[in-house]
Amino acid sequence: MPHENIAPPADWARQLLAFWFDAHGMDDWFGGGPGFDAELGALVQDWRAALRSLPAASFLTDPETALAAILLFDQVPRNLHRGDAQAFATDSLAVAIARGVVERGWDRDWNDDRRVFAYLPFEHSEDIADQRESLRLMAQLADPSFLEYAQKHFDIVDRFGRFPHRNAALGRASRPGEEAAIEEGKNW
Repeated sequence: MPHENIAPPADWARQLLAFWFDAHGMDDWFGGGPGFDAELGALVQDWRAALRSLPAASFLTDPETALAAILLFDQVPRNLHRGDAQAFATDSLAVAIARGVVERGWDRDWNDDRRVFAYLPFEHSEDIADQRESLRLMAQLADPSFLEYAQKHFDIVDRFGRFPHRNAALGRASRPGEEAAIEEGKNW
């Protein structure tokens, strides 16, 4: 059970980045399961609860804090709250921080592993302008699969104006064609 009044340690960003990038990798990031999610949750759940009410500018003090915050508000909820509205509850905060990172050019000095996570909030957004930004940013990465996934996300938002696979979690009624799109495998 999270305790919203527990302040994170001063080095929370360093701890999260070490966990994410040093102790784990691609298999966990994109294919992890209950074990990875539990380990991640044990580390950061209270931090997320304590920090989620702060404005984006609070996390744009330096590149490492910004990247850790993007993970905390974009990736972490997707791992800890699969199939629940809480998975998307801090998306706007993650996008605002990611936008600040790109505007400051901090992403240009990172390797592609870090850059992809700085860009994923745009790909996860249901705003078509954010989707366009995702395509622009993911095209800069060496691995073409990141751009391919970004294109698939763009296509769904361009077609439906949202991600249909979120409908159940968000209590939204499906529109024509959305259930078929989910069945076709467009369910990130």
